[in-house]
Amino acid sequence: MDDDKMMLNLMEYTFKCREGFEVKSYFSGEECIDNLKLNPDLIVLDYILGETDSNAMSGLETLQKINSLDKKIPVIILSREKNENLIKEFLRFGAKKYVIKDDFFIDTLIETIDGHFLELEKHPV
Repeated sequence: MDDDKMMLNLMEYTFKCREGFEVKSYFSGEECIDNLKLNPDLIVLDYILGETDSNAMSGLETLQKINSLDKKIPVIILSREKNENLIKEFLRFGAKKYVIKDDFFIDTLIETIDGHFLELEKHPV
């Protein structure tokens, strides 16, 4: 989930082209929470959500809500922010990984997601 439509389209295209992935995209934390009933295997969540709507949930608030509803759903955070305290806060609230949006973030994201599913095959939950 990302509030940047171009970034969201890039990620959606990247993962829909990979075998075994079904991708659902949302533009807000509220939309994501409303669709947890679809039982996602993984959520990729942007740190900044709803910049234009001051009432919208932030990425951190969305992560906290996801974890309050279902701690088993792994969440990967995407952000341009490199603040160590922010990264620690997301990890403290249950994010499995924090990926910095840089020139190579798609490769890092693919490696992280592939690693997650490879680990699940070795050690099913």
